[in-house]
Amino acid sequence: MQNALAIEIANAAARLVVEEGLEWGAAKRRAVKELGLPQRTPLPDNDLVEDAVREYIGLFCADTQPTELRALRELALVWMQRMQDFRPYLGGAVWHGTATRLSDIYLALFCDDPKSAEIALIDHHVNYEPRTVMGFRGEPVDALSLSSRSAALHEEIGVHLLIYDLDDLRGALRPDARGRAPRGDLQAVRRLLQEMPISTLSS
Repeated sequence: MQNALAIEIANAAARLVVEEGLEWGAAKRRAVKELGLPQRTPLPDNDLVEDAVREYIGLFCADTQPTELRALRELALVWMQRMQDFRPYLGGAVWHGTATRLSDIYLALFCDDPKSAEIALIDHHVNYEPRTVMGFRGEPVDALSLSSRSAALHEEIGVHLLIYDLDDLRGALRPDARGRAPRGDLQAVRRLLQEMPISTLSS
């Protein structure tokens, strides 16, 4: 019974992730509310939500999502090249392949000096907003959030630069529960793009 309920919540959350661009945590909490369940209802784990998101995309977005994902990965690569002095790694839905045009891009930067990436943005006259987000260990992490236009998607995309110490890099690359790399560097993202079909988005 509990497993069936977790799947129902995951499926509801997946719809919110794909159709409204919600982050997974927020989508799970809102799914519980929309299903009329008690606020303290246990939430499904991220693996279950990921499976539901992939299934939803396969059913309803199979004709558009691959092209949108490619556009987001191309934009991520642009910012990784701009910030390559700070050892950028792409994570989240854009890395794992579940992103749509409503998804944001999350780049982890590993810096000798935590202020150096911010100074680089200032030097290049990039408008950004300092934020605090949840890091890969569940801890609060400083982030620099900005908006960047995707020429392929014809819209602005949120890009979030998460600032870590250089010492955090080893832990950031440990395989996830499914044995996959949780994020990838410039070369890894280039390889992903080489493996993807090239298609054109309609305006």
